[in-house]
Amino acid sequence: MKRTTRTKITRFLILTTAFAVFGGYSRLQAQQRQTTEAFNQYIATAEARISGERNSSFSRLDSVPLAERMDMVGRLRHGEIVIDRRGDTTKQVPGGLIHDWVGTVFVPNVSVSQIISLVRDYDHTASYYSPDVMESRLVSANGNDLHVFMRLRKQKIVTVVLDTEYDVHYGSLDADHQYSISRSARISEIEDPGSAHEHALAQGHDHGFLWRLNSYWSFEQANGGVFVQCEAISLTREIPTGLAWMIAPFVSSIPRESLEFTLNATRAAFKGKSVAARRGD
Repeated sequence: MKRTTRTKITRFLILTTAFAVFGGYSRLQAQQRQTTEAFNQYIATAEARISGERNSSFSRLDSVPLAERMDMVGRLRHGEIVIDRRGDTTKQVPGGLIHDWVGTVFVPNVSVSQIISLVRDYDHTASYYSPDVMESRLVSANGNDLHVFMRLRKQKIVTVVLDTEYDVHYGSLDADHQYSISRSARISEIEDPGSAHEHALAQGHDHGFLWRLNSYWSFEQANGGVFVQCEAISLTREIPTGLAWMIAPFVSSIPRESLEFTLNATRAAFKGKSVAARRGD
């Protein structure tokens, strides 16, 4: 049997199983609304907490007791990436799962302005964050409010390609304490990426690997470098029985692994070469 035929049969069986599990399209539509509402409620609570933390202790590193802070600073300065769950996630909501992870990395011998210059360089994001980011570009900008596009690639048992768009806002408390907020505006799973038949799967007909992704960044100048913190909150489909072999690996590991990769790539962008040299400027 040809590979393309096997692929089509596999996709047909997957979609058939999904519709059987969710009880048809109309039920799926209602469940998606419930899932979205639950995620929005979680985000509202999380953003209120993040805003309060930013105005009091700014980052997680500043909010812990002194002994714990000294331990974390030591681990970070020795190259460790510190990542932990936030809240009670992975959180079950109607039809979906919310994942909330926060991670911190220390980038030595750089300034906050250099870090911001890197992360705002969306036309070159793919060169810094490959292979997770395949394509990237700035769509529009109005001062510190930006709209960006990224094509993401995630691999765990299967390879998934997603076209994503984000509304991003940058702000600062002062020169040494800056932050950004990135909220997903659109996420589409791409079928047959890179082929003549490439197309986006319609909402409700995708596999639910990633439905939402919000990221909350803090950049703090201290100790001869910058502490970079990112809290990533994502929404995936719950694990239907018929799709557990494919969905479960993403649910269990991809959110944390993606955050760790992003933080590590941010630090790696400054190792050995300047940002301009990496771009070939």
